[in-house]
Amino acid sequence: MSTRGPVRVADIGAFDALIDARSPSEFTLDHIPGAINCPVLDDEERRIVGTLYHQTGAFEARRIGGAFVAANLARHLREHFADRPANWKPLVYCWRGGLRSGSMVAWMRLVGWDAQQLAGGYKSWRRHVIDRIAERCPQLPLVVVCGATGSAKTRLLHRMETLGAQVLDLEGMARHRGSLLGAWRGVPQPSQKHFETLLAGRLDGFDLARPVFVEGESPRIGRIALPPELVERMRAAPVVEVQATPEARLAYLLRDYADLGEDREALAALMAHFKEAQGKETVARWQGWAREGDMASLFAELMALHYDPHYERSQSRHFARWQERAGVAAEDLSEAALPALAQRLLAGR
Repeated sequence: MSTRGPVRVADIGAFDALIDARSPSEFTLDHIPGAINCPVLDDEERRIVGTLYHQTGAFEARRIGGAFVAANLARHLREHFADRPANWKPLVYCWRGGLRSGSMVAWMRLVGWDAQQLAGGYKSWRRHVIDRIAERCPQLPLVVVCGATGSAKTRLLHRMETLGAQVLDLEGMARHRGSLLGAWRGVPQPSQKHFETLLAGRLDGFDLARPVFVEGESPRIGRIALPPELVERMRAAPVVEVQATPEARLAYLLRDYADLGEDREALAALMAHFKEAQGKETVARWQGWAREGDMASLFAELMALHYDPHYERSQSRHFARWQERAGVAAEDLSEAALPALAQRLLAGR
């Protein structure tokens, strides 16, 4: 692409590189997949320029900001772009396709590269993500995989994917296991916007003529809210249920949630969230087990008193086709048993 008209989101693939000229914090919050961050203003410089703009006006902000931009562009030319050939074609974007990306494009063109600017910047990408989610979700041929807590649903989805199935791993994208105890130890969740960017990309990769398997989720996974269009589609989809024995589920939980026992005080503190539903006496017992590291007793009662009753109440209310679900019995959820169980789930038996 050598013409220099407006470049749209659909044209991104025609370029050799995609450069995000926004600040590092903006980039971390969300960015177009495949972009590299080469800020023309870092976070502190952006704060300084914004303050000057409001206190002294546009001229002073641009004078100081221009010096920051020139220094940063010089550094990027030395450090990031020094080995790029003469026929290199980068696409640059900032927040809305304004001064920041325009400054970088101008300098790149002076060098001789056919640099261009994404029309509308990141905001145009964000509109694209929202539109794609709204368009694709109602078309998804979903099959919802349900099962009480500890049924290894996420691991089974991964196994199904290795067998060639199409899988939408919402918990993987949200970096959360979906329950009160489901935070990934030491791993923060993505921003809502970045989750939606990941989701839109995943949706675009599906063949709508084949089923897409997804775990039955509530409308929120940790602090991530699922798009209403996706929740509505899940609620109307056919269901296959992993009907694992309590013994198999407990053994699985003790393996999969073993990291919770690494910080016993933090686990005991989490138990306080159950006081309203379970009462002080029960929670005090659970906190004692947490502090002692008695994970087997703790998880067994959490299943029996909290998670299983909640599961029974919620499934028929949330999934319109719950009564006609296919059931797949499981007495073993060990790693060795999962491949065969995944095959049975794919067959719906």
